[in-house]
Amino acid sequence: MQVIRQSSIRKMQATFKYEVRYERSFLLDIKRLEPAVRRQIQQFVFEDFYQTTQLQELPEFRQLGSSEIYYRFTLDRYLVSLEVTGQIVKFLRVIRKPDL
Repeated sequence: MQVIRQSSIRKMQATFKYEVRYERSFLLDIKRLEPAVRRQIQQFVFEDFYQTTQLQELPEFRQLGSSEIYYRFTLDRYLVSLEVTGQIVKFLRVIRKPDL
């Protein structure tokens, strides 16, 4: 099951060029986070992300392996994985960065 969210604010639609989807596993990951971290991740993913004009602006944005569609970026101590297919960005997972 996927949840699809498109901005209803016309001003944002003019600058934001992606359709955003959320994989069920991503939503479950958010639900399992500590409340303070959950608020931070939700703030970025459901609101601040819509201010992004290019995905390369995301913190530590990187391609996963040799894949053409899978990417990740970081938010504080968490990795967020994305699937980017054309103009569709799908949030896949959010996991804590491993301690090294």
